[in-house]
Amino acid sequence: MKIMNTGGTFNKRYNPVTGELEVPFDNEAVEEIVKHFSYEVDIAGMLYKDSLEMDQIDRDQLTAILSADDEDVFVVIHGTDTMHLTAEQLAEYLPNRVIVLVGSMIPFSIDKSEASLNLGMALGFAATQPANGVYICMSGIIAPYDQIKKNRDAGRFEIV
Repeated sequence: MKIMNTGGTFNKRYNPVTGELEVPFDNEAVEEIVKHFSYEVDIAGMLYKDSLEMDQIDRDQLTAILSADDEDVFVVIHGTDTMHLTAEQLAEYLPNRVIVLVGSMIPFSIDKSEASLNLGMALGFAATQPANGVYICMSGIIAPYDQIKKNRDAGRFEIV
Protein backbone atom coordinates (compact mmCIF):
# COMPACT_ATOMS: atom_id res chain seq x y z
CA MET A 1 0.00 0.00 0.00
CA LYS A 2 1.25 3.47 -0.85
CA ILE A 3 0.04 6.95 0.05
CA MET A 4 0.18 9.48 -2.79
CA ASN A 5 -0.10 13.00 -1.40
CA THR A 6 -1.33 15.61 -3.90
CA GLY A 7 -2.04 18.42 -1.43
CA GLY A 8 -5.47 19.86 -0.77
CA THR A 9 -6.88 21.39 2.39
CA PHE A 10 -5.68 18.32 4.30
CA ASN A 11 -2.10 19.65 4.06
CA LYS A 12 -2.64 23.42 4.25
CA ARG A 13 -0.68 25.49 6.75
CA TYR A 14 -0.85 29.13 7.70
CA ASN A 15 1.87 31.32 6.22
CA PRO A 16 2.50 34.17 8.70
CA VAL A 17 4.23 36.29 6.03
CA THR A 18 1.36 36.26 3.51
CA GLY A 19 -1.45 35.66 6.00
CA GLU A 20 -2.83 32.84 3.83
CA LEU A 21 -3.35 29.12 4.12
CA GLU A 22 -1.01 27.44 1.63
CA VAL A 23 -0.36 23.91 0.47
CA PRO A 24 3.29 23.29 1.38
CA PHE A 25 5.60 21.16 -0.76
CA ASP A 26 5.99 18.44 1.87
CA ASN A 27 4.28 15.47 3.51
CA GLU A 28 4.46 16.78 7.08
CA ALA A 29 0.78 16.26 7.95
CA VAL A 30 0.70 12.72 6.55
CA GLU A 31 3.98 11.78 8.24
CA GLU A 32 2.68 13.07 11.57
CA ILE A 33 -0.40 10.86 11.34
CA VAL A 34 1.25 7.64 10.15
CA LYS A 35 4.08 7.80 12.70
CA HIS A 36 1.53 6.42 15.17
CA PHE A 37 0.82 3.33 13.04
CA SER A 38 2.29 -0.04 13.94
CA TYR A 39 3.40 -0.64 10.35
CA GLU A 40 5.37 1.26 7.73
CA VAL A 41 3.53 3.08 4.95
CA ASP A 42 5.25 4.36 1.82
CA ILE A 43 4.50 8.04 1.19
CA ALA A 44 5.08 9.81 -2.10
CA GLY A 45 4.11 13.34 -3.00
CA MET A 46 3.33 15.24 -6.17
CA LEU A 47 1.60 18.45 -7.26
CA TYR A 48 0.98 19.82 -3.75
CA LYS A 49 -1.98 21.88 -4.92
CA ASP A 50 -5.40 22.90 -3.79
CA SER A 51 -7.74 20.78 -5.88
CA LEU A 52 -9.34 23.92 -7.35
CA GLU A 53 -5.96 24.55 -8.98
CA MET A 54 -5.70 21.03 -10.40
CA ASP A 55 -6.31 20.67 -14.10
CA GLN A 56 -6.48 17.85 -16.63
CA ILE A 57 -2.70 17.81 -17.03
CA ASP A 58 -2.36 17.21 -13.27
CA ARG A 59 -4.93 14.39 -13.35
CA ASP A 60 -3.13 12.82 -16.32
CA GLN A 61 0.17 13.03 -14.45
CA LEU A 62 -1.33 11.37 -11.35
CA THR A 63 -2.88 8.64 -13.51
CA ALA A 64 0.45 8.01 -15.25
CA ILE A 65 2.36 7.83 -11.95
CA LEU A 66 -0.08 5.38 -10.39
CA SER A 67 -0.19 3.33 -13.59
CA ALA A 68 3.60 3.01 -13.71
CA ASP A 69 3.86 1.97 -10.05
CA ASP A 70 3.92 -1.73 -9.18
CA GLU A 71 1.71 -1.15 -6.14
CA ASP A 72 -1.89 -2.37 -6.39
CA VAL A 73 -3.34 -0.37 -3.50
CA PHE A 74 -3.15 3.40 -3.16
CA VAL A 75 -4.52 5.96 -0.77
CA VAL A 76 -4.52 9.34 -2.53
CA ILE A 77 -4.73 12.48 -0.43
CA HIS A 78 -6.62 14.98 -2.54
CA GLY A 79 -8.51 18.22 -2.18
CA THR A 80 -12.26 17.83 -1.86
CA ASP A 81 -13.48 20.25 -4.53
CA THR A 82 -12.37 18.22 -7.57
CA MET A 83 -11.90 14.83 -5.93
CA HIS A 84 -14.80 13.46 -7.97
CA LEU A 85 -13.13 14.40 -11.28
CA THR A 86 -9.92 12.63 -10.34
CA ALA A 87 -11.88 9.62 -9.09
CA GLU A 88 -13.74 9.31 -12.42
CA GLN A 89 -10.50 9.38 -14.38
CA LEU A 90 -8.71 6.89 -12.14
CA ALA A 91 -11.68 4.52 -12.34
CA GLU A 92 -11.57 4.69 -16.13
CA TYR A 93 -7.83 4.15 -16.56
CA LEU A 94 -6.93 2.00 -13.53
CA PRO A 95 -9.82 -0.44 -13.04
CA ASN A 96 -7.57 -3.22 -11.69
CA ARG A 97 -6.32 -1.28 -8.65
CA VAL A 98 -7.71 -0.30 -5.29
CA ILE A 99 -7.58 3.47 -4.97
CA VAL A 100 -9.02 5.33 -1.99
CA LEU A 101 -9.21 9.11 -2.29
CA VAL A 102 -9.23 10.96 1.01
CA GLY A 103 -9.04 14.55 2.16
CA SER A 104 -10.39 16.88 4.80
CA MET A 105 -12.51 19.98 5.00
CA ILE A 106 -10.30 21.46 7.74
CA PRO A 107 -6.49 21.54 7.48
CA PHE A 108 -4.59 19.12 9.73
CA SER A 109 -2.55 22.11 10.96
CA ILE A 110 -5.72 23.73 12.37
CA ASP A 111 -7.57 20.67 13.72
CA LYS A 112 -5.89 17.28 13.63
CA SER A 113 -9.13 15.31 14.18
CA GLU A 114 -10.78 15.17 10.77
CA ALA A 115 -7.67 14.59 8.66
CA SER A 116 -6.42 11.93 11.09
CA LEU A 117 -9.77 10.15 11.17
CA ASN A 118 -10.20 10.20 7.41
CA LEU A 119 -6.67 9.01 6.65
CA GLY A 120 -6.84 6.30 9.32
CA MET A 121 -10.15 5.06 7.93
CA ALA A 122 -8.84 5.12 4.36
CA LEU A 123 -5.71 3.15 5.25
CA GLY A 124 -7.66 0.66 7.35
CA PHE A 125 -10.17 0.12 4.57
CA ALA A 126 -7.45 -0.27 1.94
CA ALA A 127 -5.71 -2.85 4.15
CA THR A 128 -8.82 -5.08 4.16
CA GLN A 129 -8.21 -5.93 0.49
CA PRO A 130 -11.49 -4.56 -0.89
CA ALA A 131 -12.60 -5.24 -4.44
CA ASN A 132 -10.74 -3.32 -7.11
CA GLY A 133 -12.18 0.10 -7.68
CA VAL A 134 -11.99 3.74 -6.74
CA TYR A 135 -13.41 4.78 -3.39
CA ILE A 136 -13.81 8.04 -1.51
CA CYS A 137 -13.30 8.23 2.25
CA MET A 138 -14.70 11.41 3.80
CA SER A 139 -16.93 12.47 6.68
CA GLY A 140 -16.72 9.09 8.39
CA ILE A 141 -17.90 7.09 5.38
CA ILE A 142 -16.24 5.11 2.60
CA ALA A 143 -18.03 4.27 -0.62
CA PRO A 144 -17.37 3.73 -4.31
CA TYR A 145 -16.62 7.14 -5.82
CA ASP A 146 -19.90 7.28 -7.74
CA GLN A 147 -21.95 6.68 -4.59
CA ILE A 148 -20.61 9.55 -2.48
CA LYS A 149 -20.77 13.27 -3.18
CA LYS A 150 -19.73 16.51 -1.52
CA ASN A 151 -22.67 18.43 -0.09
CA ARG A 152 -21.30 21.96 -0.25
CA ASP A 153 -24.23 23.43 1.68
CA ALA A 154 -23.74 21.06 4.62
CA GLY A 155 -19.93 21.00 4.38
CA ARG A 156 -19.64 17.22 4.30
CA PHE A 157 -19.70 14.20 2.03
CA GLU A 158 -22.80 12.02 1.85
CA ILE A 159 -23.92 8.75 0.31
CA VAL A 160 -26.13 9.35 -2.74
